[in-house]
Amino acid sequence: MTDNNGWQSPSGDPSPRPGQSTPPASPYAPPSSPYAPPAAGQFPPPTPVAPAGQYPPPAQVPPGVQFPPPAQYGQKGQPTQPPPGWTPPPKPGLIPLRPLGFGTLLGASFQLIRRNPRPTFGISLLLNGLIYLLFIVVVGGVAALVIARAVSATSADSDEVGAGAVAALVLSALIPVALSVLVTAVLQGIISLEVSRATIGEKLTVRGLWRLARGRIGALVGWSAIVLLVVLVGVGVIAVVIALIIAFGGDAGLVTGIILSILAFLAIAVLYAWLATKLSLVPSALMLERLPLRRAVARSWRLTTGYGYFWKALGAQVLVAVIVQTASQVVAVPISVLVAVGGAMINPNSDMTAGFVVIGAGYLLSGIVGLVFGALAAVAQSAVAALIYIDYRMRKEGLDLDLTRFVEARQVGDIGVTNPYLTTP
Repeated sequence: MTDNNGWQSPSGDPSPRPGQSTPPASPYAPPSSPYAPPAAGQFPPPTPVAPAGQYPPPAQVPPGVQFPPPAQYGQKGQPTQPPPGWTPPPKPGLIPLRPLGFGTLLGASFQLIRRNPRPTFGISLLLNGLIYLLFIVVVGGVAALVIARAVSATSADSDEVGAGAVAALVLSALIPVALSVLVTAVLQGIISLEVSRATIGEKLTVRGLWRLARGRIGALVGWSAIVLLVVLVGVGVIAVVIALIIAFGGDAGLVTGIILSILAFLAIAVLYAWLATKLSLVPSALMLERLPLRRAVARSWRLTTGYGYFWKALGAQVLVAVIVQTASQVVAVPISVLVAVGGAMINPNSDMTAGFVVIGAGYLLSGIVGLVFGALAAVAQSAVAALIYIDYRMRKEGLDLDLTRFVEARQVGDIGVTNPYLTTP
């Protein structure tokens, strides 16, 4: 035995020499296994598994070890998953059942046409086509009679014939315009019914829409007739007053009449925009709540009253009209240029018959494009008014909760639930 050999205890475990301190025991000693190590040629014992229905005890975290706090929902750089238990508002159909944003209003107005084109665009195209055809027949017929009368008139009667021709053309044009106002009001009521059913996931046919509108068409026609009468009387009175000032005022009256005409035009435009916005929800109230005309007018006025409600309704309806008119001009202008260039190429010798054919074809093509975009504009503007009505009732009356309960009841087969759009008297 040499001096380099260390002293060992009888048990074989190394022990410190006299004067040396004992090293501390490690707190991370490996757990003892209930199984003995396998002998040569044997497989190791299986890992113990917790009994059914029980979980193993959690691992012990060593002291001094800290974990970062859990990520908060919505913070920058953190996961964007919603917290447990949160569910988005239901969307059974056209729109989600919650108060609508400005973008949702605009998008849903045009999406309605794609979702159910036959009862929306089809009806609008049919009604506007009838008005367009009536305009061509009435105004064209009166113009033909006026031209024939002017050709056969003597020089002494030319002034009277010219004045009568202008009056006849204006009166003949008023008939299709008046019918167009009536058709627009009826179409807005029908589209409001389609929007209300599309909101809860239903898709009606043309027959179904007419069945729902039964008994309310008269109220719509009466409302549009009142609006048309008020506009005509108001504009007529102002025009007569200005005409009298110009006729009997001399040079000063002419200048005063021109200034009054400009101011009256601006005042009428502002007043019309204000009243048209405040009363734009009357057809929806007439059709969806089936209210009398007086209560429907008060209903529309009350819903559009409040901070931001008027301006949101005005902005949405004006923006939809601008979008449709811009799209119409984008298509119509190239067609007009193409007709003019094509006419010059087809008729280089300026033949009168060929010229009439080219002009007629150009007017026909422009008329078809105008008719299509007019039908689209009528549907989109009617739809945005109905969506504004539903949105304002959600914000002020909690209609979204009533619609959600209605949809849930229908999903479980309860067909006895009442119409959520009706209000108690």
